[in-house]
Amino acid sequence: MSLNQNNRSRLVIALTFLAALFLSILPGPESARPFRPDWVTLVLIYWCMATPQRVGVGVGWTVGLILDVLYGSLLGQQALAETLVAFLTLKLHLRMRMFPRWQQAVTVLVLVAISHLVVLWISDLVAHTPVHWSYWTSSIVSMLIWPWLFIILRDVRRRARVS
Repeated sequence: MSLNQNNRSRLVIALTFLAALFLSILPGPESARPFRPDWVTLVLIYWCMATPQRVGVGVGWTVGLILDVLYGSLLGQQALAETLVAFLTLKLHLRMRMFPRWQQAVTVLVLVAISHLVVLWISDLVAHTPVHWSYWTSSIVSMLIWPWLFIILRDVRRRARVS
């Protein structure tokens, strides 16, 4: 792979994470907040699955720290959750590639729910915050968004020749 192709691949991956970060902080009505998909985690799962040699635990940690800063949460809280998701995705990526899209979506539901569970666990250790059932709807919405996001990111990866 040439140096120019390598730089272009990095740029494409970085831009998709930047778009996911932007969608995560995009303002909207407070009533719609529980129905917002976990964009960054979805993009992380895709890239860990598609290019495990490029995107891994380090990238998960980095985007998690950026999320901590953007959300104003406890530093390291999102980072730990995203790192765990990246690790689990890397362990499962060969199997996930073989799954039909609906089965990938169920796996994504589990991974996003694990991420939310880690964040909830840390929040509970620090502040004992009560949680409403709507906290988990983001995981379900992420599962429903996954097939379309997968197709879009796969098309972006193929057009940019990211490998």
